[in-house]
Amino acid sequence: MREEHTIATAQRSLPEEVERFNIHYRIQHILMLTSFLVLFFTGWALKFSEVETSQSWIRIFGGPHIAGRIHRIAGITMILDSIYHLLYLMYRFARGKMQWDLIPTPKDFVDLYDNFRYFLGLTEEKPRFGRFTYLQKFDYWAVFWGIFIIGTSGLALAFPTKAALFIPASATNWAWELLYIMHSDEALLAILFILFWHFYNEHLRPEVFPMSWVWITGKISTKELREDHPLEFERLFPAPARPSDTEGKEEQ
Repeated sequence: MREEHTIATAQRSLPEEVERFNIHYRIQHILMLTSFLVLFFTGWALKFSEVETSQSWIRIFGGPHIAGRIHRIAGITMILDSIYHLLYLMYRFARGKMQWDLIPTPKDFVDLYDNFRYFLGLTEEKPRFGRFTYLQKFDYWAVFWGIFIIGTSGLALAFPTKAALFIPASATNWAWELLYIMHSDEALLAILFILFWHFYNEHLRPEVFPMSWVWITGKISTKELREDHPLEFERLFPAPARPSDTEGKEEQ
């Protein structure tokens, strides 16, 4: 009876939700999301302007000249948002509040291997993830690569006279073509990655469909935290986690 009372008390002491992303991270994500969508619709409408659907989008944006200007403003917004994110990370590091949960570790490769074994039915145990899974870490670091390629090439194409000062005369015959390909193809890769990787893993999975609200509220339910990030759950709630998990296994 005493053990049952202890478990019940521990379960009642757990909050329904815990904060996963503070207001700064949420603002940065919203800026990234909105600028990305604007870049997507304006950029591909301008690239394939001969397509009837693209012409409709260009008319919505006020014509090709205005659409191009909106595209450049959205691009600069995305770059400034990335700088905001880096400065905020530096601020947290200076205050001693920096969390290194997104740094890849050898455990991520072990989790990847264990996840394949689980999906193939070779084991019944899921890998035990911490605050972020290896998929989420890859998702995060892919943005840095994309911003660097798209951002630098986009700035060069948006401000050609300034960019020409940094391009050697011997490279002018092919440099601009290369910059255009870098910008266009990396944008296509980013769009496909976001639509088919990020949206599915974070919003369309059966566990969170039709959408995860974490990016808006910044909070995750304790139940979801325990199921998807058990190591983080046990770190935050070391005492309640173990008896609750034991009880669940006994009931099964």
